[in-house]
Amino acid sequence: MDRAIIGDRLRANGIPFSAELPERLETYFRLLMEWNEKMDLVAAAEEDELLDRHLTDSLTVLKTGLLEGAKTLIDVGTGAGFPGMALALSCPETRVTLLDSQRKRLDFLAEVQARTGADNVTLIHARAEDGAGRPELRESFDIAAARAVAPLNVLCEYLLPYVRVDGKMLCWKGPALREELKAGRKAAFLLGGRAEEPVETPIAGRDWEHLILPVLKTGKTPKGYPRKAGTPKSKPLGV
Repeated sequence: MDRAIIGDRLRANGIPFSAELPERLETYFRLLMEWNEKMDLVAAAEEDELLDRHLTDSLTVLKTGLLEGAKTLIDVGTGAGFPGMALALSCPETRVTLLDSQRKRLDFLAEVQARTGADNVTLIHARAEDGAGRPELRESFDIAAARAVAPLNVLCEYLLPYVRVDGKMLCWKGPALREELKAGRKAAFLLGGRAEEPVETPIAGRDWEHLILPVLKTGKTPKGYPRKAGTPKSKPLGV
């Protein structure tokens, strides 16, 4: 994927970017294509669709104001680095932590980090529930983000323990969000958060329904959360 095409897609979607960003994203995208042949980081599709579905979608948040003032961000269950690595490359002044339970994904991201010079990135190998129990991570971030990881009520238990009071969690979602909101709002309340209204983030030329849901951290998360690994998914809050 040529950097000029990447720049064109960012401009078409009103996403602000620096002069050097398309080159860095080109390197990231090329590595994604190479590694995807051997470990299935993302579902197979044409390159232009993959660009929009993952990179462009991750960066639409940059035109919403939802990251304003954020100095630290953690991407929980980062997978191939969406949205976290894309945001780290776009926002070099923000310290970005990428957390995932699969070492091979972090090996890929380590190469992306090395090849793009993303020195604002920290990689952590852990499950979401376990990482939130570490004192250096718990309630330490301005933003906790996740994209295509789990239903909203489960995401609240994964993400809110990482967020400092007055910070926020951001969830990249599709149309299923409307069905998840009721339980998600209940779960957020139990964990010290308040779900706000979703922000629509359409992709130019695509008929996809993409949204980002902000959840404000209004109080400390009770010590019992997150529950042990596997429990948030098997016994979700808010139902």
